[in-house]
Amino acid sequence: MSAKLGRTLCVALSGLDGRIVDVEAHISAQLPHFSVTGLPDKACGQAPDRVRSAAATSGFPLPPQRITVNLSPASIPKQGTGFDVAIALAVLGAAGVVDARRISRVVHLGELGLDGTVRGVRGILPAVLAAARSGMRHVVVPPVNLAEAQLVDGVTVHSAPDLATLVGWYAVRGGVDPLPVALPVRGESEGARRHVDLGDVVGQPEARLAVELAATGEHHLLMNGPPGVGKTMLAERLVTILPPLTREQALQTHAIRSLTGDEIRASELDLTPPFVAPHHSASIASITGGGSGVVLPGAISRAHCGVLFLDEAGEFKTSVLQQLRQPLESGEVTIARARQLVSLPARFQLVLATNPCPCGRAWGKGVDCSCSALELRSYQAKLSGPLVDRVDIQVVVPPVASAAFAEERGETSAAVLDRVLAARGAQRERWSEHGWPTNARVPGHVLRRRPWRLPASVTGAVDRALDLGQLTLRGYDRTLRLAWSSADLFGRSVPTSEDVGLAYTMRSQGRAAA
Repeated sequence: MSAKLGRTLCVALSGLDGRIVDVEAHISAQLPHFSVTGLPDKACGQAPDRVRSAAATSGFPLPPQRITVNLSPASIPKQGTGFDVAIALAVLGAAGVVDARRISRVVHLGELGLDGTVRGVRGILPAVLAAARSGMRHVVVPPVNLAEAQLVDGVTVHSAPDLATLVGWYAVRGGVDPLPVALPVRGESEGARRHVDLGDVVGQPEARLAVELAATGEHHLLMNGPPGVGKTMLAERLVTILPPLTREQALQTHAIRSLTGDEIRASELDLTPPFVAPHHSASIASITGGGSGVVLPGAISRAHCGVLFLDEAGEFKTSVLQQLRQPLESGEVTIARARQLVSLPARFQLVLATNPCPCGRAWGKGVDCSCSALELRSYQAKLSGPLVDRVDIQVVVPPVASAAFAEERGETSAAVLDRVLAARGAQRERWSEHGWPTNARVPGHVLRRRPWRLPASVTGAVDRALDLGQLTLRGYDRTLRLAWSSADLFGRSVPTSEDVGLAYTMRSQGRAAA
């Protein structure tokens, strides 16, 4: 038997970035052996055993000869079991079981079971996005991943339950039938916003205003107060007053979910900003991303375009908190490995909630507090310095008095969202030609120079605070950004001294109590 070749396509992922991979199979009349080359990881390198068994149980045993599969370009790492289907079809194409020409321009994704079933894998959505960007027009995915694959425009998605079905599609015969197109998935809708409302919060007018300002300008928020006063409730309701995601943002957040293995059940994009609240025992890798072998997104990437909430922030390890500093500035996190450098998006709003001390009773005069001075100082030191200086709004959330029960229900999330959307519209109109979507993204030097520099009569309070060392230059810039958000929220075209005063108070209040 002369040597034969088969070829099809797959996708290799590095974070959210994907690259088309040529899966080439060569069969020669030599001693039986099945090898995969092209930098496969351990899971990918075990594909020959799965493919040989799947092909045999599907009724298409592989020839007892030397089979060599190359994943090209061979210089980039190939990770995971998603190459199984492509490897199997390339080999069957080389063996003459399927039409090698028909499989050569189709991207195949999925893992094979020993019985020939096509099983789901992580990262289908970013892989299909990469295929579409590369000009591919046909993609075959596992049935369990069909819904997320159908989120991508410009590509025809097909799905097969097993290898035998795929062989039936591509079998060598006279006519060339088109691949059957998968029907749209009608799963349960994921587009509903969280079933919480800002109107559920009792009292706390200052904290509610802080949350509204945070949503208005995309500002980070720190809430300091004793246990049980509503800090977590406020944080959870922030996403209900954030503008819905754009299609591009939603595709990114869904792609990150796909990488982490979250099942996407509906073929309609969920435009609700994500809300991620890791436990205070979380490790650095679980927060920033990483892992041995395959690099997976961490909490900061899963919160991309949404909210990262750190409840009991003082209980997090200092090393974990310090890892947030660079992503807060750059909007992405870069994870270095020996053979690759993976960049993941991490543009999130940080919300911190902390107690005044470990026991939580160092409030007011603090007579009930049982913490020593050393414990108090150590607890507060975790949220001081460079990290807190990057948080625009730092407010106190006091205990709720019984008189608040007599008040009518507070404004609903829908009413607040209308104001936030109007304020975001003003920001887009002001900054759109510069490419900044919100006030929080505006570089500080822009607000300190003409034509955006505010008169000294307006910025007098923060100018003095800067001269006295009560504000850093970063803090000064963030105060100005918050003042512009205050003006947008209250319908003013330019911040007044009241807006600057509110911004300075909102920034310094929580730190003074800490």
